Amino acid sequence: MKLVKIVALMMCLSLLPAGLAFAGKDLDAVKKKGFIQAGVNGGVFGFGMPDEKGVWKGLDVDTARAIAAAIFGDASKVKFTPLTAQQRFTALQSGEIDVLTRNATRTLTRETQLGLNFVHVNYYDGQGFLVPKKLGVKSAKELDGATVCVLPGTTTEQNAADFFRSNNMKWKPVVIENTTELAKTFFAGRCDVLTSDASQLAGTRAVAPNPKDYVILPEIISKEPLAPAVRHGDDQFRDIVDFSVLAMINAEELGINSKNVDQMLKSKNPAIKRFLGVIPGNGKALGLDEKWAYNIIKQVGNYGEVFDRNVGPKTTLGLERGLNALWTNGGLMYSPPFK
Repeated sequence: MKLVKIVALMMCLSLLPAGLAFAGKDLDAVKKKGFIQAGVNGGVFGFGMPDEKGVWKGLDVDTARAIAAAIFGDASKVKFTPLTAQQRFTALQSGEIDVLTRNATRTLTRETQLGLNFVHVNYYDGQGFLVPKKLGVKSAKELDGATVCVLPGTTTEQNAADFFRSNNMKWKPVVIENTTELAKTFFAGRCDVLTSDASQLAGTRAVAPNPKDYVILPEIISKEPLAPAVRHGDDQFRDIVDFSVLAMINAEELGINSKNVDQMLKSKNPAIKRFLGVIPGNGKALGLDEKWAYNIIKQVGNYGEVFDRNVGPKTTLGLERGLNALWTNGGLMYSPPFK
């Protein structure tokens, strides 16, 4: 009797569309409440921080808006929760947030032991050191005996310990949990050095009392692939978050941006027609409207637009594309085919 029931159940499952077969509680919960709850940094200029009017700005913030545009057709259907480094993974595990878009490094331990799924990288980074110019330091290898401001419970803290140990140098960590308070401590002179991802150092220096008084040292001591993360257990939601990031990259590869996306709907290029939903299929595969990618690009922009708007050469941070350029331009940003 049991065997008959199992066979019947398998036959029923085989008749379900692929998207429904992998649907889960996280996506259902997001759709039911009508918005995404995204965990962000809250204190890193250029990545996740409210402006003087209280409007959230940043590359990670725009990533969350892209996910909302894909699911709801409306990039504004997202609410932001500022989280410290120590709070971020617990908030995701507990269900306080639906997705973490907060400059978190993908690592083996986090992916396995914490029960998280990281998706495609939205910023390739590496750890560096910020020092006051008045110290006269030109290299990180001149930091023997320095006091170092660092966030606890981060890959940054581990990397710094490894760096000083491997170079036979002593250091004294000054550990403060909150990003904003950590920067204030550094600018107040309570530590010689601030160490973090190089992008965060640029963002921190940008809001310094006098940015020209500080310099980022040339050494990059780690790989920091920063990516959004979701909980284990909902493959469909994970796929949507993953391909929302990839859609921005793919759009830039295809030459589609927020200004020309309507014109591109008339393109005869099959790859563009599939991407924008003129030829249906991708939307159904994800369980979304066929215009999900169009909505991302129309409302948020392609990856190049998001980068330039938040952290690019013409912003206060002034970051070059570097590793975050498209693969066709010597970078690491590469999207699988959308078909």
